[in-house]
Order: sequence, then C-alpha cells, then structure tokens
Amino acid sequence: MTETTNIALPAMRASYEHGSLSEAELMPTWHEQLQLWLDQAAGAGLPEPNAMVLATADTEGRPSSRTVLAKGLDARGLVFFTNYTSNKSHDLMATRYASATFPWYPVQRQAHVRGTVEKVGPEETAAYWASRPRGSQLGAWASPQSRVVSGRGPLESALHKIERQFADAEQVPVPPHWGGWRIRPEEVEFWQGRRDRMHDRLRFRQGRDGWSLERVAP
Repeated sequence: MTETTNIALPAMRASYEHGSLSEAELMPTWHEQLQLWLDQAAGAGLPEPNAMVLATADTEGRPSSRTVLAKGLDARGLVFFTNYTSNKSHDLMATRYASATFPWYPVQRQAHVRGTVEKVGPEETAAYWASRPRGSQLGAWASPQSRVVSGRGPLESALHKIERQFADAEQVPVPPHWGGWRIRPEEVEFWQGRRDRMHDRLRFRQGRDGWSLERVAP
C-alpha cells in the first residue's frame, strides 16, 4: 500500500516581507505599471512571467478559469490568443467580460485586470501568428479545443493530417477559428504582499472623467 502524507493546510502560511508599494512609486498609467512589473518578474527569473489566470463566466453565471499567456500590452488593453471555438471564447462572446490575474508568487506580487473584451483585428492576429513556431501553428489547426476526444490517438492523427496538408507551404496560414482577444480594463489592481497580511493594494479605476487611483484595504 502506498503511504500518503496529509498536508496540514490550516498550518501552511508564509510571511510576505519582500517589499511594499506606495502611491508615489506607481507609474503614471496602469499599463506602464503592469509592463514594469512584467519586466521585473522576467528579470527575477520567474517561469512564464506573462502567464495569467483568465476567468470567464457563461450566461448562467457559472465561472471558469484557466491559465493563458499575455501576448500584447498597451494603453488599449491586454491581449491573448486562442481558439475562437473554445469554451473560454464562447463565454467571452456571450458576456463580453473577463478578469485576469498574474500570480507572481516568488516576488510576492499579483496584478489583477478586469474589464470588457473585444476581438483583436486580423492584422494584429496575423502579426502574432507569424511569430509563432511552426509546430504551434500546426497544433492550432489540428486541435478542436475544449471538445471531448476519445483519446490521444485522434489528436495525433489530426496533427499528422495537418502536417501533410501544409507540408509544401512555406507559411502556415492563420486558421479561421483562431485569433486574439483584448481585455479593455475598467480596473487594474497591483497587490504587494506585506507582513501580518497588511498587504498593499493599489487600484487604477476608470470612471466617467478618466482614470483614478485608489487604495484598497487588504
């Protein structure tokens, strides 16, 4: 019999003492601050620093979350790419709203982005698609994302079929079912862990008169 170890969940805790965050330290805009923290996470050697947990909900309010990679950031919003027939895309097309969290645990930071969503234009999608490895491009054609499959075999067969289909193509075209989504933030919160759970939470919020900054209790 295999022995198991029970993890004492109530006793698991860490003291956050790596830093602080004040209003005076923030960059002028949410996207400049998010870019700064992304750069610092990458500089600290964090794996997949652009990985974010994307949360969506269906028309009945049932939430789903999964990790995706941020691939674009500017004043317009935060961009990721996916299959438009996936469950996440169905949610986004139905509700037009999403949130995303960057969980940078080793540096005791998080960033939260919440807002409406829109599809990115075909030119922007094509530009990012061209930067992807050929294998990733073929996989996007082959995988019926989020659909139930009978096993690994059908996926491998679909990939081999696509490889043959584009064997003589110098460039693999963008699938019609694939592209980008942009989250256009209404709120962006920057969270810095502090001792005794008295964390710093500073939030950019968009209102009728533009962006404002507010501190939120931990």
